[in-house]
Amino acid sequence: MYARRRRRYFALMALCLGLFIGAWGFVRLWSVPLAIAMCVVAMAIPPVAAIVANRREPDDRWWDE
Repeated sequence: MYARRRRRYFALMALCLGLFIGAWGFVRLWSVPLAIAMCVVAMAIPPVAAIVANRREPDDRWWDE
């Protein structure tokens, strides 16, 4: 259960880093507005990743702690 959430979190953060690196490494050479849009999307991913990582799943036994 925790490993699944951890994988989702790291996948979202890898996507975030990929967007930032891709935006300013490659995309800005063709389109600066597109690179800025990619950065805006990447900026919204970390809060979503934190929500996903902390969401309680049906099989969590949170009441035993």
